[in-house]
Amino acid sequence: MVRQWFFFIAFLVIVTISLAAYFEPKVLWSMVILGPILVLGFHDSMQKEHTILRNFPILGHGRYLLESIRPEIQQYFIEMDTEGRPLSREERSVVYQRAKSELDTVPFGTQHDVYEPGYEWVNHSLNATQAPHDAPTVRVGGRDCTQPYDLSLFNVSAMSFGALSPTAVVALNAGAKKGGFAHNTGEGGISPYHDEPGGDLIWQIGTGYFGCRTLEGDFNPEMFKKNAARETVKMIEIKLSQGAKPGHGGILPGAKVNAQIAQIRGVEIGKDVLSPPTHRAFTNPIELCNFIAQLRELSGGKPVGFKLCVGRPEEFASIVKAMLQTGIKPDFITIDGKEGGTGAAPLEFSNSVGMPLREGLKLVHNTLRAAGIRKEITLIAAGKLVTGFHIFRALALGADACYSARGFMLALGCIQALRCNSNVCPTGVATQNRALWIGLDPTLKSDRVYRYHKATVHSFLELAACAGLKDPRDVPAELLMRRIDESTIKTYAELHPVVPENSFETGNCPDWIRIPWEHSVAERF
Repeated sequence: MVRQWFFFIAFLVIVTISLAAYFEPKVLWSMVILGPILVLGFHDSMQKEHTILRNFPILGHGRYLLESIRPEIQQYFIEMDTEGRPLSREERSVVYQRAKSELDTVPFGTQHDVYEPGYEWVNHSLNATQAPHDAPTVRVGGRDCTQPYDLSLFNVSAMSFGALSPTAVVALNAGAKKGGFAHNTGEGGISPYHDEPGGDLIWQIGTGYFGCRTLEGDFNPEMFKKNAARETVKMIEIKLSQGAKPGHGGILPGAKVNAQIAQIRGVEIGKDVLSPPTHRAFTNPIELCNFIAQLRELSGGKPVGFKLCVGRPEEFASIVKAMLQTGIKPDFITIDGKEGGTGAAPLEFSNSVGMPLREGLKLVHNTLRAAGIRKEITLIAAGKLVTGFHIFRALALGADACYSARGFMLALGCIQALRCNSNVCPTGVATQNRALWIGLDPTLKSDRVYRYHKATVHSFLELAACAGLKDPRDVPAELLMRRIDESTIKTYAELHPVVPENSFETGNCPDWIRIPWEHSVAERF
């Protein structure tokens, strides 16, 4: 109906202007405004791709305009401070405040419903201690590691150059250098922007082997050895899978693949970079252990570990069996929760594949304990960790240290515009569009990264002190509480019980960990 009315009105407008112009030529200037509108209307009416535009010429564009700014309307005008996904306004605000050294206290009490199921808190002590001025670190490196590394409790999670802009990478690395914490390169290789500031790096080796890759896409030992010898490379992390898209492989949209990224990664300009879902350098757990040993030797004895989002429990059990059979153990394991992820991922994978961090960390921690090798391996937790309480909770579940991706992106100025996968990030953080990333000042933003890290670690230390802990790295699960319903409260020790050491030998372990162990073999995943 609207379409028919448009043609009728357009006909009347054209006839009216034509008659008026016959008597007064100046009337033709009105076509400067009306002409493009009429052309747009005729185009909408004739095209067949969008039914709304064909049925409602011109007016239909209002729908697409509103849809394009829906995230901003939702974020700025509708959601409450405790709402918002993936991070609430409250969480985003505390990152901004700490990054800018602004007031980060809250007035008038908590906005959370403390009687709502899922509410969590720390049981404090009447014998509270003073938070230490200097944060403790975690020594990463087993018996076969000759260059152990003292890792901060809070570090920059894996985000590749390519997914992030040049200025964002420089700012993150410079902030890490100022604060004495580590910066994970992501699987995209070591770029000049990682090198420039000189901050400590955790070099991630993904299935694409970027930075240590042959022309055919296989692992290149000599290239790896050369890059691993860099002074700034402190640890090497083999990426088996990641939280946002486990079992899928990395995705770098072609719009972000410029000449420099193509050169660093050894790929074609402007084409999507889809990393394989699995590694070529190994095909089973025993070969994985041998690959770990190979990388440790090639790197001159630096800590080598792997990262995974936990999937089938028996497959992780197979890796542990391979460790016992070969005697080769990783120096660290990173557990990425499925709630992690800062870039492009298919909806089904992002929403419905992989274990969340708490369950994944619980499985890894307890499987290693039951096998009697937990004390030899450092565990790093990743997955929506942005506050001191998040660090406290991860350590209570068995982690030794933490990664954060979105927290440090927010410290850089990210506004959660949800444009990470489109190359139009308005803050210049997740884009290769020079017109956008040039606006991100790496000197200023590196200070914000440094301040955010310092304040967040301090907030964790204050929580540990209020709980009366002498060593903040040793967080008992009994201190963390969770409301199950209005009248039921349980500790994390009850919700996530820890199995005894060496319980696979004694047989004193529950079915949820015993059955996967019995169904696993070291020779296959």
